[in-house]
Amino acid sequence: MFAALRSLRNPQLTGTQDRGQRPHDGSFTTVKSKLRLHGFNNLTKTLSFNIYDICYAETSEDQQAYVQYIDEEYDAERLTQILTDVVDIIGANILNIARQDYDPQGASVTILISEQPVEPTESQIEESPGPLRETILGHLDKSHITVHTYPEIHPDDGIATFRVDIDVSTCGVISPLKALNYLIHQFDSDIVTVDYRVRGFTRDIEGRKHFIDHEINSIQNYLSEDTRAAYQMTDVNVYQDNLFHTKMLLKEFELDNYLFGDASRSLSTEQRQQITQRLKHEMREIFSGRNLPR
Repeated sequence: MFAALRSLRNPQLTGTQDRGQRPHDGSFTTVKSKLRLHGFNNLTKTLSFNIYDICYAETSEDQQAYVQYIDEEYDAERLTQILTDVVDIIGANILNIARQDYDPQGASVTILISEQPVEPTESQIEESPGPLRETILGHLDKSHITVHTYPEIHPDDGIATFRVDIDVSTCGVISPLKALNYLIHQFDSDIVTVDYRVRGFTRDIEGRKHFIDHEINSIQNYLSEDTRAAYQMTDVNVYQDNLFHTKMLLKEFELDNYLFGDASRSLSTEQRQQITQRLKHEMREIFSGRNLPR
């Protein structure tokens, strides 16, 4: 739900989690010690998030207020700060930033990053105002971080969703997995789908190809204990293709945390039960990725 209204609750929650086991049949190579590479590490590691926040806004006024709240809470400036923190967490360096707020709502930010620091240009160090709202991307880089926001409201039943898409793609030794916990906690998410993949190959000094440079059984292993306890999680992993997928659904449900505006003061017990069922149904559909019978 809303970062300003609630955070992860009851870290003592327990539950089973589907964890994959990585095969050890020699079908592909993992590296336990530091590799001596021939040239640059050409592996591309991409971490993709789809984060959903759900709420109920009863009236059209509440619905418009919700969209405005989201637009202000997660504007391009705020998203830029979040992604800048991610760059610091993964130990990268910023090459360029492009950001944009959209009309009527939504925002996006793209940051190009490098593994090694680069020398500043004259325009970056001269005493003059820097760009604020828009920056033109002069080039593309394999390493980048992007975020896009998508507020949405069902006009008939008052269910509102806020989706954030985040991609962290790095090449070299930098691991985007370091940013996993930070991003989940920044948006205090109800549903999260996470994809991690490693592509390309790099060579050691003997010319042997390495298609991954670290061991991984599951994305869940990179989550903190409180996050694992708070979410129901399911994995779908394709180990031989270095492709990992985890879906997360928040376990705890307290209706008042999902009501936006004045709805909580005017609902009867029966209405609260109906809204609870609708919200949970919406969350199950998003978590499963399909329309479910009511």
